[in-house]
Amino acid sequence: MPLEYTEPEGEQIPIAVMRHRATDPAQRIGSLFFNPGGPAVPAVQQVTSIDAATGAGMFSPAVLARFDVIGMDPRGVGESGEVRCLTDEQRAARASADLDPTVPGGKPLAELQADATELAEGCLAHQSPEFLASLSTDNVARDMDQVRAAIGEEKITYYGVSYGTVPGPMYATLFPDRVRQMVLDAPVDTELWHNDRLALLDDVDQANETTLAAWFDTCRTEGVQVCPFGDGNPEAAFDALIAQLEAHPLQVAPVEGLAPGGTLDGAVALEAVRSGAGARSFWPILTAGLMSAQQGDGTALHFLMSIVTVAPFGAPLAIYQEAHNAVRCVDWQAPTDIAAHTAAATEITERGGRMGYRAAYSALNCAAWPVQNDDPVTGPLTGAGAPPILVVGGRLDPVSPHHWAEATANDLESAVLLTREGVGHGSYRTSGACIDTAVDATLIDGDLPADGAVCTPEDPTTTKPAAGPGGNTGQ
Repeated sequence: MPLEYTEPEGEQIPIAVMRHRATDPAQRIGSLFFNPGGPAVPAVQQVTSIDAATGAGMFSPAVLARFDVIGMDPRGVGESGEVRCLTDEQRAARASADLDPTVPGGKPLAELQADATELAEGCLAHQSPEFLASLSTDNVARDMDQVRAAIGEEKITYYGVSYGTVPGPMYATLFPDRVRQMVLDAPVDTELWHNDRLALLDDVDQANETTLAAWFDTCRTEGVQVCPFGDGNPEAAFDALIAQLEAHPLQVAPVEGLAPGGTLDGAVALEAVRSGAGARSFWPILTAGLMSAQQGDGTALHFLMSIVTVAPFGAPLAIYQEAHNAVRCVDWQAPTDIAAHTAAATEITERGGRMGYRAAYSALNCAAWPVQNDDPVTGPLTGAGAPPILVVGGRLDPVSPHHWAEATANDLESAVLLTREGVGHGSYRTSGACIDTAVDATLIDGDLPADGAVCTPEDPTTTKPAAGPGGNTGQ
């Protein structure tokens, strides 16, 4: 691919692509491109995990039968020259940093700025400035179109989740006549993504707090026979536990194949809670983990922290975070005026949430970013001329609040909004037949549900503690 499409005959870069062939070639429709989000989650890796025989992977057997699934690692991600900025020693130091959840950003501003400078300098030491400047989402969309042409498709079908809902509308806007069908799951508000990054991160922080509040409410409503944590007052018990862990951290032994072990203090516990509260399937583990930590066993909470591979505010063991920063910083062009970041951090802090300390100053890396995209496409991304697009939004999404789905559907020239009730980031293949049937019908037949339709997950949402790592729940 051209490093820069303004110079198509100039320097070229490799892009990794993997294809899973349709399992029913006689009924094959075409190629389904997908982006699993992040930014920085590798799509090629996701394709290798598809097992049509068992139904494992991101797509249903019906979709796998009809489409070649195309996983393209965007430039700077995965096997397409993954951005690396830190040494192993620097990563280890950041993973074990003693953050203070009472301080915006977890440490003094001067230290946060030093971290941002270290990251920026490391990125320049490992990649050329020209490559870093090329990682914008508009270039990703152009790369997708080059792959489309290379495999001989006139049009593509597309599914994107989370950040994957940014390249989708970008592609539909740049190449509307080359879109067959498109589904955007847990969408990002692309207007905020490109033009108001601090407001975007503020929205994510509020979404985090809303999903935690839903866990508290459900625990209390289910009662102590189901959710014993806090004996009917889970908020008070939670706050006391975080303070206790911050004052007296637990040492967690590694569990092979499950968790790496380490220190569980208040700050790390909050990262675990952010992970656990944001997915209803993790709620029982979260309850068990909180109860076990009260009794001196931090294994379950450490497990919940360790499974986060990328996050808007970072995470101790987020293995894709460097590439994540590289993509979003060249897209965002965040303010370089530190006062703007301080004002945003102050607003988050004064709101008084439990997890906002990590959100504060979370765009600071981009303020120090050493390159910029000189010709960004910043919207509006309307997809004008493309077929109607299905937008799937979760009512309680810890990363993509529901009003982003509403904004996405409104911004697109032709779109249908489908809402999933309950908690979770992304709905397809995690929320039951109502969502899956609608997405499959859109991808396969171009048959979209009625605008404003609502689906309720089939599995009951419960805070009842599950047996698991460190599973002493006191019952």
